[in-house]
Amino acid sequence: MIHIAIAEDDFRVAQIHERLIEQLDGFKMIGKAANAKETMALLEKQNADLLLLDIYMPDELGTTLIPEIRSRFSEVDIMVITAATETRHLQEALRAGVAHYLIKPVTADRFRQVLNQYKEKRKLLLSQPEVSQSMIDHIFGNGMKSSLSAEDLPTGIHSITLRKIKEALRTASEGLTAEELGEKMGASRTTARRYAEYLVSTEEARAELEYGIIGRPERKYYVAAD
Repeated sequence: MIHIAIAEDDFRVAQIHERLIEQLDGFKMIGKAANAKETMALLEKQNADLLLLDIYMPDELGTTLIPEIRSRFSEVDIMVITAATETRHLQEALRAGVAHYLIKPVTADRFRQVLNQYKEKRKLLLSQPEVSQSMIDHIFGNGMKSSLSAEDLPTGIHSITLRKIKEALRTASEGLTAEELGEKMGASRTTARRYAEYLVSTEEARAELEYGIIGRPERKYYVAAD
């Protein structure tokens, strides 16, 4: 479980992000802060794995706060989500080693995609005792649209099944739900969903919510456009 803290002075944006996090598997909200002072107090009180950090906060810029966070809470990853478009802010954030940088407004699909990518990269790092170049390329984004070699795949993802899932998506005239993928593959819905979400995290597939006549919306998976 990845524990997330939100540092955002706009309570409406914070609420939207919180609701989206609640819809994702493997993530748990542990608190929100509306300014820099509250952010440090929250990190002091709660063990966060990932901080979603705004730059324009009322008492201090998020980019000036990052070095202090790095000094006091070295295990916390930081993802900047901001309306700031000045290049200097991006440069400062990159030098500080942020996990990602998103410009507001962020769509729900993009928000979910980036968090799932973060989850898969984190899982990959925690599951491998040594690194290979293909794994490094994957983590740094050079190989996001090409699959890792079989030995670099995260635990629970097998290359043969992954190829079958990709082929099923490529040959489908329309998107497929996890249940439909499972039926095609002779696998459970849970297994099919795990593989499909992995492909979403590597940008080899995309997911969209589709609303039926009855019941909750379903995620449908589509092969990503080249």
